[in-house]
Amino acid sequence: MPRKPEILNCQEVARSRLFRVESVDLRFSNGEERVYERLAARGSAAVLIVPMLDDKTVLLIREYGVGVEDYELGLPKGRVEAGEDPLEAANRELMEEVGYGAKSLTKLKLLSQSPNYMQHHTQVVLAQGLYPQTAEGDEPEPLIVEQYPLADLDQLVLRDDFTEARSLAALFLARAHLSR
Repeated sequence: MPRKPEILNCQEVARSRLFRVESVDLRFSNGEERVYERLAARGSAAVLIVPMLDDKTVLLIREYGVGVEDYELGLPKGRVEAGEDPLEAANRELMEEVGYGAKSLTKLKLLSQSPNYMQHHTQVVLAQGLYPQTAEGDEPEPLIVEQYPLADLDQLVLRDDFTEARSLAALFLARAHLSR
């Protein structure tokens, strides 16, 4: 395993309401120096929930993604608030976005996104034993909840309205976990 580069300097170079951009000066073990930019983490990780209505059916949501300028099918997700446990955050987001709570929540894997450019991490959580329960969320419009057979995952990944990599990875992780 190579030795990690030495961080020579790190400073914020831009900020918006949602993002902080940092410039990071690095020196690698061979003496090479480079300047990288990254989206800096803002506190806690996020959660992405795989809600299983029963042993075979996952609940997906359809919501508008401004990044792709279209409605996308994916899994419920959200930010872990300061001082909140990731499993509590997952259950809260599930209630807000899908209208269910979960009796059983299992951490499957902590995922990174674009690790060369982002510090952000997402905890994938499997939610089982669902029961009807709602909570007020921050979505600008009601989300559409759709049931999908987990056995048809191979067809889901081919759909044009299902493109989010985190949701794709989470469903494969959940399918592997559930098949054990």
